Amino acid sequence: MINFFYESVNVLEDEKSLSSWLNKVAVSEGKSLGEINYIFCTDEYLLKINQDFLNHDTYTDIISFDSTMGNQLNGDIFVSLDRVKENAELYSVNFLEELRRVLVHGVLHFCGYKDKSEEESVLMRQKEDEKLTMFHVEYS
Repeated sequence: MINFFYESVNVLEDEKSLSSWLNKVAVSEGKSLGEINYIFCTDEYLLKINQDFLNHDTYTDIISFDSTMGNQLNGDIFVSLDRVKENAELYSVNFLEELRRVLVHGVLHFCGYKDKSEEESVLMRQKEDEKLTMFHVEYS
């Protein structure tokens, strides 16, 4: 089950389609969905979480707290809508496309993909692109 919570404004047009797609992403990685909570927030909200829980004093677009059990994906994913908007402008993509990238990024972390090294980041980006293609084939 995927839950969407809004600390700020509601930005999702079709939560059901996104949930269905993210479930298919999990299955495509040999996983199943337990409970994933997306919490949409502001830069300041996520900065405080970054400082309090990770001892980082930087803005970020996403922080995921993984509580996956075996092959069942579980956890909380905090998303800064301010960062998503800025990144969409920076990379010249539509806001919703960048938001989908961030949503799937969190699920991919729960699947075991990392992005600390250059090599890990390249694989993560490839997986994001692959999973975004799944969305566009299914829902476009």
